[in-house]
Amino acid sequence: MLDPDVRRVLDGTSIAHLATALPDGSPHTVPLWIGTHDNRIVFLTGPGSRKARNLRRDPRMALSIAPVDNPFEPVVVRGRVVEWLDGDAAWEIIDELSTKYTGAPYPREEERVVAVIEPERQTVGVG
Repeated sequence: MLDPDVRRVLDGTSIAHLATALPDGSPHTVPLWIGTHDNRIVFLTGPGSRKARNLRRDPRMALSIAPVDNPFEPVVVRGRVVEWLDGDAAWEIIDELSTKYTGAPYPREEERVVAVIEPERQTVGVG
């Protein structure tokens, strides 16, 4: 279940930073668009991207978000990718995310998938 304060930030337009583990165990971070679908967290990526390869090998991840309306009350989520969506189900979510951030659907020039995250720990604020 998503904490209501976490959901509020995820449903806004803050940029999240995703942390995953590289094959040698070192960290890999990347900024990305983030959103919610049902009670889970979603983001889009290329199926062969470094983050997708990392998460298919080891689904554990962390997100760090500085909310646009209050960057001094950060949101941190740890969890794991529990599902990958492609095809029409993915494009519906991808277009929602793109419209939220850019005002327009996502271009169809490249293949994209959606990672679905089950949050295991959610923190709001410093602590």
